[in-house]
Amino acid sequence: MKKQQYTYLLARLPIGLSFFGHGLIRILKLSVFTDGMVKQFSKSPLPQGLVSAFGHVLPFFELATGLLLLLGLFTRFATVLGVAIMLALIFGSSMIEQWNAIFTQLFYSAYLVLLFNYSQYNRFSVDGARNRDLY
Repeated sequence: MKKQQYTYLLARLPIGLSFFGHGLIRILKLSVFTDGMVKQFSKSPLPQGLVSAFGHVLPFFELATGLLLLLGLFTRFATVLGVAIMLALIFGSSMIEQWNAIFTQLFYSAYLVLLFNYSQYNRFSVDGARNRDLY
């Protein structure tokens, strides 16, 4: 069982750091990031205000998801939150026909689903230390 627990930890940490890094760097340059998104979506059918609002909140959700995954705190909830983020990004990528980006977003989604499915091995985490399978 210990091998699976280490494997789970080694799978959880990279995606957690990826989400954390995405959120952190975008928060540090929030207006530049949001303005870039608005410009990128200018020819999409999405309203500029919606894109701007999404650009302002996305980095905070990414940062929170990453932090939860890194700590292994509310891990199953964090994986669901991560998939919800990916669904929004897949929708947005579809609106601007960025099909290559969707492949990466699908990979992230599948990765998160696997973490959710194998969460019983999440021993080396805050959840594991509390001996709970928290949502």
